[in-house]
Amino acid sequence: MNLVLSMAAFALAASLSPGPVNLVALGAGARHGFRASLRHVTGATVGFTVLLVLTGLGLQEILQRWPGLTDLVRWAGVAFLVYLAIRLAADDGRLSAGPEGAGPTLLAGAVMQWLNPKAWLAAVAGTGAYLSDGDPARVWLFAGIYFVICYLSVGSWAYAGAHLRRHLDSPARIRAFNRLMAALLAGSALFLL
Repeated sequence: MNLVLSMAAFALAASLSPGPVNLVALGAGARHGFRASLRHVTGATVGFTVLLVLTGLGLQEILQRWPGLTDLVRWAGVAFLVYLAIRLAADDGRLSAGPEGAGPTLLAGAVMQWLNPKAWLAAVAGTGAYLSDGDPARVWLFAGIYFVICYLSVGSWAYAGAHLRRHLDSPARIRAFNRLMAALLAGSALFLL
């Protein structure tokens, strides 16, 4: 039971803390509503869980053998964050017609996790802390715990964004919010360099 609680605490700290995926969830909730942002939440959760399972089953050994892959992921992540920041900064500030408006897709959420250095750090650190023996049962236990906590954590950011939506009652306010989110994403990208 201590192991499960420790895994859950690690997952909560890593999943709930601010980062690119959570900022996109916040922005998606504010712009498109909670229901539409759940595609991003689900994709990000599935994407991270797959990353964690693969890391727990040996992906970290491949990265240690070919460190250039780690650099490639880092640069791709930075480029993706800059791309998202530019798109947000250039947005016109109009909200979608309702909560079912087009928002980030499931695939975009999953890919964002694979390009997110914070996700890679969490997967590698979690693997080192809890899965160093390579026991597949423990990998799946950790992945199951992480899935639930990650979904609820990223979902809480989307929910908070959906509640901000009522305060974003004009295109000018939405543009200001989007530019703040763009600056935070660009700052995340600079931090990764």
